Amino acid sequence: MWAHPYRKSDVEAGARPLYPMMLESPELRWSFIRKVYSILCIQLLATIAVASVVVSVRPIATFFVTTGAGLALYIVLIIMPFIVICPLYYYHQKHPVNYLLLGVFTISLAFAVGLTCAFTSGKVILESVILTTVVVLSLTFYTFWAARRGHDFNFLGPFLFGAIMVLMVFALIQILFPLGRISVMIYGCLASIIFCGYIIYDTDNLIKRFSYDEYIWAAVSLYLDVINLFLSLLTVFRAAES
Repeated sequence: MWAHPYRKSDVEAGARPLYPMMLESPELRWSFIRKVYSILCIQLLATIAVASVVVSVRPIATFFVTTGAGLALYIVLIIMPFIVICPLYYYHQKHPVNYLLLGVFTISLAFAVGLTCAFTSGKVILESVILTTVVVLSLTFYTFWAARRGHDFNFLGPFLFGAIMVLMVFALIQILFPLGRISVMIYGCLASIIFCGYIIYDTDNLIKRFSYDEYIWAAVSLYLDVINLFLSLLTVFRAAES
C-alpha cells in the first residue's frame, strides 16, 4: 500500500488524494483526520463547559483569588498542563493511559482559561470567541485547499520556533518590567499572528506527516493552538477596552 503512489484510476482507492503524489490511502488519512478533529471538538466542548461554570459561579473565582488555598490551587492548575504534557507525549500511543492524561491536561487548562475569563467582561470574551472561531475555521479550510494544490508549510517550523522563543522572552520582560497597555497589545497581536502560523503548520502536519498512532498528539497540538490564539486575542481586546 505504501510503495505505490495514489492513482486517480484506482477504483479501490476511492477518494481524491489530499495533496499531489500522495503515497497513502486517502480513506485512511481522512479517517485519521476525522478522529483527531473529534477528539479536538470534545476537548473544546469540555473547555467551554468548565470555563462557563468558573465564569458563571462567582464564588469559584473568588475562592481562587482571595484565599491562600485557592491561590495555591490556582498555581497548581497553571503548572499542571506543563507537568502532564511530558508523560502525555511519552504515553500518547498507550490506551487508555493516553486518554486519562489527555483528560487531566484538558480540564486543568480549562480551569486556567475559565479563571482568566472570570475577570474579563462578557463583551471581550464574546469578541474573542467569535474571532477565534472565524480565524481557526478559515485557516483550516485554507490549509486543506493549499495542500491539495501542492503547497507545503513545513518550512514554517524553524520560524515559528524562533518566534515562540521571542514571545516567551517578551512575556518574561513584561512580567518583570511592565511596559504598559500598548506593550500588552503588541504582545497580544504578535502572539495571535504566531499561533495563526501554528494552526497552518499543525494542520499541514495533520494532513501529511502525523502517523496514524499519533492522533492524541495531533489533537493536543491543534488544541493548544486554538486556546493560545483565544487567549492572545483576549489579551488584545482586554487591553484595548481598559
